[in-house]
Amino acid sequence: MDQLSAKQLRDKIRAGEINSVAATKAVFEQIAKIEPTIGAYISTFEESALDKAKEVDERIAKNEPVGELAGVPVAIKDNMCSDFGATTCASKILADFHAPYNATVVEKLLAADAVIVGKTNLDEFAMGSSTENSGLKQTVNPWDTSRVPGGSSGGSTAAVSAGLCFAALGSDTGGSIRQPASFCGVVGLKPTYGRISRFGLVAYGSSLDQIGPITRTVEDCALMMNVIAGHDEKDSTSISESVAPLCNYLEKLNEPISKLKIGIVPELNAGSDSEVLKAINGAIEVYKKLGAEIVEVQMPHFDYAISVYYVVATAEASSNLARYDGIHYGHRTENPADYVEVYTKSRAEGFGQEVKRRIMLGTYALSSGYYDAYYLKALKVRNLIRADFTKAFEKCNCIMMPVSPTTAFKIGEKTDDPLKMYLSDIYTIAANLAGVPSISIPCGFDKNNLPVGLQILSPAFSEDKLLRIARTYEKETDWHKKRPSIND
Repeated sequence: MDQLSAKQLRDKIRAGEINSVAATKAVFEQIAKIEPTIGAYISTFEESALDKAKEVDERIAKNEPVGELAGVPVAIKDNMCSDFGATTCASKILADFHAPYNATVVEKLLAADAVIVGKTNLDEFAMGSSTENSGLKQTVNPWDTSRVPGGSSGGSTAAVSAGLCFAALGSDTGGSIRQPASFCGVVGLKPTYGRISRFGLVAYGSSLDQIGPITRTVEDCALMMNVIAGHDEKDSTSISESVAPLCNYLEKLNEPISKLKIGIVPELNAGSDSEVLKAINGAIEVYKKLGAEIVEVQMPHFDYAISVYYVVATAEASSNLARYDGIHYGHRTENPADYVEVYTKSRAEGFGQEVKRRIMLGTYALSSGYYDAYYLKALKVRNLIRADFTKAFEKCNCIMMPVSPTTAFKIGEKTDDPLKMYLSDIYTIAANLAGVPSISIPCGFDKNNLPVGLQILSPAFSEDKLLRIARTYEKETDWHKKRPSIND
């Protein structure tokens, strides 16, 4: 059963060949066996999951209609609100917080009859590239437990990779779905900003955050998009279907892409490991053999993406995290001397070092005398980066590049050098600044048997075409079928 994709499992459950209870029990058996080593989950919900699975099986037995994810065990990143279990954001400041409502994406999963097995670990408040910043536990890479799974959605990608669920949701502010997907050898999609509701997602950088699916195959990714995409009146940044019409991503997935033009940016490859570049170039060669045309495009402001991101994202984080003050909700310090200590000690005790660093950076960038020099200038350069993409897409259908300069690095290797850690996202951040969709798909391994991901970017609201381009490669290769030996 572990070798099945989410769609294959869904189809077998609907056909009565496998029941959801059996599939859910198998997942929890795998969790009992491997989770102590992997550390993917912050919380699991075995009792409620089995109840949901039983309900789905009973409805199928009665020939009653079931949803698109009927009986499939899935996981959600623990920065999405749910009225079951805690919503911690992997932070001590929210360790005991229980949301009174479900995020829109959680409601959609439940309406599609998905079986939610647990909430996954992450870098605290999604701030990190390795999941080492979690305030609650350590997650490791299933391909090599001495290495990081990537971040911040490391728990979700590790869970999918290790067979601890069949699909998961993550959030991506600067690469937090795609980079860990690359490190763990799975598929990860960051949709266009506004395509999926952010209602109920605990905010980090509000103009950058986007929820997306993490799956074993591109086909599963399309299935998940069918469930979670769409306009939401509760999210003011959600794009209406009159502006960007939805489609059936699964139905269109295997339609051929004619006259495909792939854009590459040669100067971006300079900082990547040779084995990463070898895998990326090998993937591009597959497309060339299928008739794709390769064109060089210019992204003159791409080098500024990291700098812009760490001004914009930290400024927004400073504002968003101001609410965690020991008064409204979350951790409150014991025996404060006065109200000033309620604020200062509660935040000092509740937040980890990386969160504090980003709050301070953002507060500084927004402070009087520095707003124009940093934040306002960053917004102007962000517009230039967005314009670079617009101009590039006039020459090509998509752009291909690495997801990360390296494969998964050792635990502790970059924790003492924040700048070195930040550079792990050098190829992914620009998509968030521009708001365009981007996907990571497995395209090979390095000499240490660590996965390499190919990143494909396309114009805004072209997820259907992006998924078709990714699926074209997937059908020609077997990288997505590889599983880490921890499953043996």
